[in-house]
Amino acid sequence: MQNESLTAEVVSIGDEMTSGARLDTNAQWLSRRLAELGIEVTFHSTVGDTLQHNIDVFRTAALRADVVVCTGGLGPTRDDLTRQALAAVLDQPLELRQSALDHIHRLFARRNREMPQRNEVQAMFPAGSLEIVNPQGTAPGVDATFQRPDGSTSRLFALPGVPAEMKRMFDETVAPRILESGGNTRRHIEHHVMKFFGVGESDMEQRLGEMIARDHVPRVGITVSSATISLRISALGESPQECHRQIESTRAEIMERVGELHFGDGEEFEQYHAVERMLAERGESLVSVEFGRSAVLANWFASLGESSTYRGGFCFAKLGELATVLDVDADSALETLRRRCGSQWLVAVDEYPSLQCSDDQPLPAAEVTLIVVAPTGTVFATTSRLGGHPSIIYERIGKAALAWLRHVLTEPRDDGHDNPTTTAAAR
Repeated sequence: MQNESLTAEVVSIGDEMTSGARLDTNAQWLSRRLAELGIEVTFHSTVGDTLQHNIDVFRTAALRADVVVCTGGLGPTRDDLTRQALAAVLDQPLELRQSALDHIHRLFARRNREMPQRNEVQAMFPAGSLEIVNPQGTAPGVDATFQRPDGSTSRLFALPGVPAEMKRMFDETVAPRILESGGNTRRHIEHHVMKFFGVGESDMEQRLGEMIARDHVPRVGITVSSATISLRISALGESPQECHRQIESTRAEIMERVGELHFGDGEEFEQYHAVERMLAERGESLVSVEFGRSAVLANWFASLGESSTYRGGFCFAKLGELATVLDVDADSALETLRRRCGSQWLVAVDEYPSLQCSDDQPLPAAEVTLIVVAPTGTVFATTSRLGGHPSIIYERIGKAALAWLRHVLTEPRDDGHDNPTTTAAAR
């Protein structure tokens, strides 16, 4: 059976999921990964920590999906019931797997701790199942095959609920095994994420055209988060080198089509990382000031930790208040702040709209001025009309400010450096 014909079900386990106490991000991540492998996810199931309910859900999933991936329930406590439920569905006894037990002992030894007796249960596996090694934690995964009454089979994969552990185990072990079981000789998988800002999802899709079609090789997936667009290239090949060649050629084609919107690569890479990198390469620094009721730029740059490029961030209700604190007029307040902070560059947002009385409804577009002050004191400003849902509007404005800063930093100027030669009024 080829992977293109496989179906999958994602099962999330835990009372914290059924009660709504925790958001199920694992199912979202797994669904995307399975789709990248060409497998259609047809069902999502969520079940609490009750043994019979787990058995019922696993049996139903195994009867209707070719691949079942579940997360949670592999810990050492009494309400971790995935192993028992799988054993019941497979009609196999649980047996101690010495290799898994040795791995758990080694993890505790590295932490200078003695393994509690209760953790031994994590080394119990349904007879005939395979171990999925967990390089980061004490909960190994389970890989088992369910025989249906008609003779066909379903592959069951049980992974821990800790996202970092689950993701690594899926990418390193589960995905290659799925490809192999589906008769696919392309057993290597490589992913590459590109980040963009400046257009909407529909415009991006139009410019990419056939590159984001489901049958495109390699597959290019598109997602949007607070106006940042991520393109995920997923390559399948007979070797890592083949995957990398696919990714490189596809990345080059994407850059030809939308390269002016691109600011970096990587799952966690954001515009503030790009700005920090640009400033570090130039040996320059930045200060930020935001007017209104938010300080997203300061928060983002603070998350970088110790940085030689960021002098600090300020937040005032109005520009006039900054001028009062500095004892200067409003027209010179930004340049004065830049100089007093000993920074070459300043970026400012004037101003974030109020969210009062928004009633959780999308805000109408409002004029926001984005300002950059250069080392020479030259002011570059642009006014944008930005709106959106209250939950994302401040992030959209902050990202627009960073995009404007990157634009100013990369435009050529007369003395050979990289920033604009022309100015715009700040007010």
